[in-house]
Amino acid sequence: MTSAPVVPAARAFTYRNYRYFWLTTLCASFAAQIMSVSVGWQVYDITRNPFFLGLVGLAQFLPALMLVLVTGLASDTFPRQRIMQVALVAEVLCAIALLAFASISGAHEVWPIYLVLITLGTARAFVGPAGGSLAPNLVPPEALSNAVAMNATAWQLASIIGPVLGGLLYGVGPYVAYGTAGLLAVTAFISISFVKAPAQNRSGEPTTIGTLLAGFQYIFAQKVVLGAISLDLFAVLMGGAVALMPVFARDILEAGPWGLGLLRAAPGIGAIVCALWLAKFPVRDNAGIILFIFVAGFGFFTMLFGLSTSIWFSVPLLALIGACDMVSVSIRETIMQLWTPDDVRGRVNAVNSVFIGASNELGEFRAGMMATVIGAQAAVAVGGAATMAVAALWSQLFPGIRNQKTLDKAMV
Repeated sequence: MTSAPVVPAARAFTYRNYRYFWLTTLCASFAAQIMSVSVGWQVYDITRNPFFLGLVGLAQFLPALMLVLVTGLASDTFPRQRIMQVALVAEVLCAIALLAFASISGAHEVWPIYLVLITLGTARAFVGPAGGSLAPNLVPPEALSNAVAMNATAWQLASIIGPVLGGLLYGVGPYVAYGTAGLLAVTAFISISFVKAPAQNRSGEPTTIGTLLAGFQYIFAQKVVLGAISLDLFAVLMGGAVALMPVFARDILEAGPWGLGLLRAAPGIGAIVCALWLAKFPVRDNAGIILFIFVAGFGFFTMLFGLSTSIWFSVPLLALIGACDMVSVSIRETIMQLWTPDDVRGRVNAVNSVFIGASNELGEFRAGMMATVIGAQAAVAVGGAATMAVAALWSQLFPGIRNQKTLDKAMV
């Protein structure tokens, strides 16, 4: 009598290595949020010029853009766990450097801060592809969608609580904020050190222009991966409304600073609730169709938010926007990982990380420019309608995504 085959568990937390990886993601994300908020306060305290605040984000994003070919190849060539360890050590050193600079009385120059931020951005540029590529090595395909949802939960928790915590800690003292961020980065380093990752399929090719560009080449050759990445790019580019939140809180909803806090927190809360739901009840069938429905839902609720004049209507709409975005991210990231071979996954994830960062930055620029021409409400409403159009168009342009059924194997 033959025994029934063992079916791998679909819960990512069943796997020891993934639990340590998730803790790494949580602690590193909190450290990043606390440092980002604290640096913003510190730079503005010194300069009293909003222009320098814009440079804070730019200093952290540019390394990922400039090193996109290098970070991806490194993730496919060297052990991804080791890359994360080295990068986290660099983040700890950056936290110590910021702490030391904040402790110097009478420091009125900001250029040392930007040097640290560039170093920090460089470290995170390596963490992104390595971490995104390591997760599929830690769980079987049956648990991959659950792992993506739980990773997103860790990031959303940090994005909601981290800025508040960072502001409170900086209020106590800059050294307290940077010290806490450093301790969190140390915890992330220790946690990733406990991960025993299985052998990865490393790229054995010599380093040439072809291997450096392999991520781009694979994305453009595989229409499903191209569709997944470009769907996020254009949906966020058209539907992003974060940059205009202060305008809505002050001038349209007349809710003041407390209202701005509600507006900024609502998408994250909706995303966390949805991520926990997906962790318990993952998408089992018609994943591609569901993806396009929720991208369209993201656009629809964004359009309604743009037209709203009541904060009690706007906050639930933003929560629904966050929930739709979470479903979209979970399905899209899982499909992308399923369709990407392990030996090129790092390079594909590096390109994807840059595209995500670019879509957020360009989306805020698009919203701001349109708002100056047609007003904030119209800019958001038109952007939401454009996102719905993107979902409809992409569903026709990329039938491979639309026909994707399950999230435990690629549909070939």
